[in-house]
Amino acid sequence: MIHLSVNINKIATLRNSRGGNHPDLLHFAKLVLGAGAHGITVHPREDERHIRKSDVFALKNFLQEYDVSGNTKVEYNIEGEPSPRFLDLVLEAGPDQVTLVPVTPGEITSDHGFNLKTEGESLSPYIKAFRKAGIRVSLFVETDLENLKYVQSTEAHRVEFYTGPYAEAYDSSPEKGKKSFELYKVAAESLVGKGIGINAGHDLDQFNLSVFSKLPGLQEVSIGHRLISYALEVGIKDSIRAYLKALSPNP
Repeated sequence: MIHLSVNINKIATLRNSRGGNHPDLLHFAKLVLGAGAHGITVHPREDERHIRKSDVFALKNFLQEYDVSGNTKVEYNIEGEPSPRFLDLVLEAGPDQVTLVPVTPGEITSDHGFNLKTEGESLSPYIKAFRKAGIRVSLFVETDLENLKYVQSTEAHRVEFYTGPYAEAYDSSPEKGKKSFELYKVAAESLVGKGIGINAGHDLDQFNLSVFSKLPGLQEVSIGHRLISYALEVGIKDSIRAYLKALSPNP
């Protein structure tokens, strides 16, 4: 089963645009999980333009108390840049997974993965600290095979493939999307069997997941912007269900 972790940054963006607590982040987290999602993802940026530091801990408390029938584990994934600020926040919050993402000042959203050949050594102290705390570590990467050779040496548990280029290709045409997917397939195959888990995220949706869900070794997708955008049309529950269906296509 491929797990769906829903990034709720956009709900916080809408709330912050007006002030107050509408929409309520915890209420939407409950709706997301009630519709069948397996986890919650947040990216608390330093400027707090969407997720605030207080949200990180409010969500942690909410997820600890959330009653899931069948005792299914709800996972909490926190994304962010390798920095002392982020390190302290994650260690205090104690999520199930931390996804380290390269952040460029002023960027609108994450748009590239780590160059592990040049940045791997600087990531090491953060990975070691998170592992010591019992937190699974994932690294945001692209499909370059030479770069992926360095994944094992970082001692990260997983990678998360940046799927922006794939989504853009698929938007152009499904055939171009399928050609782009082949790059991800080869990249994933280079990691399968090496004890490295595979996640993916960025602009995946209920259409392009019909192809991407077949990625070898794929364990989790983290999706926010397009899922919430689709929810504006059909509602959050139906949006979640459409994504879950796309992740589990009929044979």
